[in-house]
Amino acid sequence: MPIRSMTGFAQVKGQIGPELAFTLSLKSVNHRFLDVHFRLPADSDGLEMKLRRLLKEKLARGHIELSLNLDRGSGEGFALNKQLLGGYIQAFRAAAAEFGLATEPDLNVVLRIPGALESGALPANDALEEVVVARAEEALQKLNQMREEEGRGIERELRERMEVVRQAEKGVEKHRHAVLQTYTDKLRSRMQELVGAQVDSERILQEAALLVNRSDIQEELVRLDTHVNHFLGLLSENGEIGKKLDFLLQEMNREANTLLSKTSGLAGEALNITQMGLAIKSELEKAREQVQNIE
Repeated sequence: MPIRSMTGFAQVKGQIGPELAFTLSLKSVNHRFLDVHFRLPADSDGLEMKLRRLLKEKLARGHIELSLNLDRGSGEGFALNKQLLGGYIQAFRAAAAEFGLATEPDLNVVLRIPGALESGALPANDALEEVVVARAEEALQKLNQMREEEGRGIERELRERMEVVRQAEKGVEKHRHAVLQTYTDKLRSRMQELVGAQVDSERILQEAALLVNRSDIQEELVRLDTHVNHFLGLLSENGEIGKKLDFLLQEMNREANTLLSKTSGLAGEALNITQMGLAIKSELEKAREQVQNIE
């Protein structure tokens, strides 16, 4: 299955006999899970169950809205709710008689009462459900085609973002050794100031080496590169990868934060590392905005 965006729209029309036409619409936006909502005519529980099962088979994530609108043709669109209207008119006349009023109900007011006009429920027959479900499958194909097309665009952008991150990694590695030497020299100078000539110089260098090792960013660079490779590998695998990609971006961002914290407070070439680290974080944030919309 190709990479899919969670954003899309599709609409199909259908006809059942000479009098009944319908329009079925599907709208999808991003969501952490599969969240399905229906807008169907009354008394269509059986159809809803079939449509829900179909959506779960074809979709993995997203907020999905399915709407079914009926068009019964001229004269078939509405029916009077005689029980409701009869009760209203009877109550109206009883109230008028009670208070001595010479008046009759206004038809325009009566017809605006909620439930006074019934649009007609979806007929509960297998033939109609079969036609609607078949058209729903067609709408799903159109929806997924749109989501896949947008997914291809997202994939291209994500690969470009990862290439920028890799170039920044190489830049950081280029300056890393110079920064370590600067840090070592700074520590040696400072420790000699504090202890004078009473401590063996070899001991000072050993302590400085330990501190430098703790400040080295090699491990962060290795882990970051590993995550980038894994990220690109998932893009090549396709399928339902949105959550995995999001997790990897969080891990990359954690490595970038550690890299910046280890080089904070240093001048010279360390400033170049800071700039590249910030560039990495910026690219990761842009990538995450796109990943949030992948199924």
